[in-house]
Amino acid sequence: MDIKINKEFLLKTAKEILEFDSPSGFCFEIMKKIEEYAKEFNYSFETTNKGCGIITIPGKSSDKVVGLSAHVDTLGAMVRSITSNGTLKFTLVGGPIVPTLDSEYCKVRTREGKIYTGTFLSTSPAAHVYKDSSTKKRDDENMEIRLDERVTNKEDVQKLGICAGDFVFIDPKTTITNSGFVKSRFIDDKGSVSCLIGLLEFFSREKIIPTYTTKIFISTYEEVGHGSSYIPSDITEMIAVDMGCIGEDLSCTEYQVSICAKDSGGPYDYNMVTDLINLAKTNKVEYAVDIYPMYGSDVGAALKGGNDIRGALIGPGVHASHGMERTHYDAFENTIKLLYLYLTK
Repeated sequence: MDIKINKEFLLKTAKEILEFDSPSGFCFEIMKKIEEYAKEFNYSFETTNKGCGIITIPGKSSDKVVGLSAHVDTLGAMVRSITSNGTLKFTLVGGPIVPTLDSEYCKVRTREGKIYTGTFLSTSPAAHVYKDSSTKKRDDENMEIRLDERVTNKEDVQKLGICAGDFVFIDPKTTITNSGFVKSRFIDDKGSVSCLIGLLEFFSREKIIPTYTTKIFISTYEEVGHGSSYIPSDITEMIAVDMGCIGEDLSCTEYQVSICAKDSGGPYDYNMVTDLINLAKTNKVEYAVDIYPMYGSDVGAALKGGNDIRGALIGPGVHASHGMERTHYDAFENTIKLLYLYLTK
């Protein structure tokens, strides 16, 4: 059949999801939105004890269950301490490229739900004042958060209700261009989550039933290593849908779906990877096959968690991972098409 992806819906969904604040450990708000999408298309939704989401798509057969995973959690930060002059020291959640945070806007959320805005800055932030303003190393020891409040000391900040352990949300600066580019932080992996929601919309609209019952697992701690350490026990094979890498020694572009043959955890299932390559090749889906030397996925976490599954990894090509990322609508479309082909083969 002609695979007609709803481009307007997919890009609108991507922008909406990307603009949610959801660093690892703070995903309950965005998970409510994921539940709304699932129920809009009449698929069941449930959550695990640690807040991951499971969407079930009934198949023509229940002889096996295919899992698809994507993670809705992102990189971020937390308040580490308050300085004597009223700025905040921070600790990282996940592994953002810290120099890219210099001069980035952010929000601090207190345990009571109050939101304060601020800016990540070097501790030598002014060229007219500090000789090392352009040379000082940008890391979490030499940077701090300047609050947009009248604070001059630690006590002033404490009166706002801010304390160690409060989450810091980094401004994603999501932009979708007329030429189809999606520019934002955290396309890893909200781009893939958007693809899975787009797949649900497509299946619902076209009344498509996958060959086997399929469970979409939306994980909430992938960026810190244990997103899908638990998955439903009836899943026998699983495709992690996560960003495709672009750069040195890699062939993927921002317009393709990337098929990963091996990452830092070792090779993916040979037969699943072969099936994905052949499906893409036969059906003229734009794709690339690559090795990711510094990468781990939800499939890796599931295997380390003791799950007896076969696993593969695909996803839209994303440039500048863990910094100011970019992809293109074509990569989303090619990802959805390959998932459809695999689930209905």
